[in-house]
Amino acid sequence: MKPLCSLIILCGLSNILLAEEGFRSLFNGRDLTGWEGSPDHWTVENGVVIGTCTGPNDLDHNTFLIWRDGTVQDFELQATVRMVGDNNSGIQYRSRERTDIGPWVISGYQCDIHPAIEHTGMTYEEKGRGIFGLNGKNVILDDHANRWLDSEHPPVKVDVTDWNEYTIIARGNHLIHKVNGQTTSELIDHDKKGRALEGLLAIQLHRGNPNRVEIKNIQIRNLNDGKILPFNPSELAKTARKIEKPRTVNPQGTGPIQRTSK
Repeated sequence: MKPLCSLIILCGLSNILLAEEGFRSLFNGRDLTGWEGSPDHWTVENGVVIGTCTGPNDLDHNTFLIWRDGTVQDFELQATVRMVGDNNSGIQYRSRERTDIGPWVISGYQCDIHPAIEHTGMTYEEKGRGIFGLNGKNVILDDHANRWLDSEHPPVKVDVTDWNEYTIIARGNHLIHKVNGQTTSELIDHDKKGRALEGLLAIQLHRGNPNRVEIKNIQIRNLNDGKILPFNPSELAKTARKIEKPRTVNPQGTGPIQRTSK
């Protein structure tokens, strides 16, 4: 079989497989139709979505590319992403806008994309309750937002400057993050006042150190089997250990933070 024919057949089979699995692409590969963000910071080049922060004087706060064609509830999302520069990014979901801070500002759940291994793929809430579980930690939040370590495993090692596939699975109050098919962190959120079951999807561009985030594939499928896992405090105390809120010494990247000259 000729190579071109083989490629066409393989591409066709790939598209059929995606259709069977129920995934749909959220980028058209040409422009930012269906998305909204700062036109000074987001563009599409050669089928890749690119967000660029030139340095500490470029942004007053983190800015986001927001999906405007709907909201997300229970879903599985896959995105292929890489970072350039000593800073971090993230995929926001079930989030909300913060127009009180500025345009294109988002608060909510985030799958972190961070050069510090303990942070990449962690469960986190931007402008909210902060870090839940670092890479390698599966955490339960009780009904008063206390953190309980349910289980742990070796952190998934990732070089964020390479292309990596990030997966988010959200079912009810159970959230799972994966990188390249390996689970980095899980969260079960029993905090009714703080949790979100629906909201916006967005990509983060972090202020501060110069950086570029690149996304060449993002696809999603809806899940219909989501349910709220019940809270049982007596069982929680038997199987999990209460922990303090995780802190970070790497708020941007792994090196020093470049300061604004303003």
